[in-house]
Amino acid sequence: MSGLIPGQVTAIADGVWRLLALNPGMMTGPGTNTYLIAADQGLLVLDPGPADSHHIDNIEAAAAEIGLPLSAVLVTHTHRDHSPATTLLRERVPGLRRLGPVAPDDGLQDDDWQPDQVLGDGDVIALGERRLRVIATPGHVGNHLCFLLEDVGLLFSGDHLIQGSTVVIAPPSGSMKDYLESLRRLQHETLHHLAPGHGDLIEDPQGYIEHTIGHRLRREDKVVRALTQHPDSTASDLVSTVYDDVPVFLHGVATLSLMAHLIKLEQDGRAHRDAGERWALQG
Repeated sequence: MSGLIPGQVTAIADGVWRLLALNPGMMTGPGTNTYLIAADQGLLVLDPGPADSHHIDNIEAAAAEIGLPLSAVLVTHTHRDHSPATTLLRERVPGLRRLGPVAPDDGLQDDDWQPDQVLGDGDVIALGERRLRVIATPGHVGNHLCFLLEDVGLLFSGDHLIQGSTVVIAPPSGSMKDYLESLRRLQHETLHHLAPGHGDLIEDPQGYIEHTIGHRLRREDKVVRALTQHPDSTASDLVSTVYDDVPVFLHGVATLSLMAHLIKLEQDGRAHRDAGERWALQG
């Protein structure tokens, strides 16, 4: 089930295939994973990826190889490496239905995304005798959804959980408090594999979730220690201390997640900020 080769369709479960988009990078790792899921009417395209005509060619070629038509698009969220290919795909397959969340207005989203059917927590997409259940997992972004293929315990985790790295939590739509609550919610699900938005399959879902929660809480502890040592500091002042284990060239991105940690501490009544965005521990 392993192996990430751009443009190559790979079976990862019964009736499920993965296709790696051609957008490797610092924020996308090997690239965005597009998943093809067999349904009664054809193939569901989950996270069609960036607006790249070559990737659209590969999606169509994969559908032809599988021998099923494309029937609908699903998206876990509307960041620009996950949903913009929908527009190009619909130009080639007119009437292709779009299922997913509404995009928040934070300047970071796919402006063309317009769902024909808005999906929410607990919704079920029937795949013949199989069920694909929607689990709302806000955190990475406020509109994030995961999709659980219940009969095999395969969770399409989008950017909620990715392989080999942690995800950026960027306020205002991203929320560290929501993220941790969404992770804890998944601890009550029967999961056998994670099919992430970036990277290879994750084969110990609950272990990975527990590790991710622990990692975030240890980072929160570092934020508290940094505020103890350096009160009345901005997020930019604190980032080199809190993320001293992260290369300096990533500190700009890390500052976004640091801000999410600070806001969570504020929501928990443990920290406060002044009008100049300087932070200190409460009391």
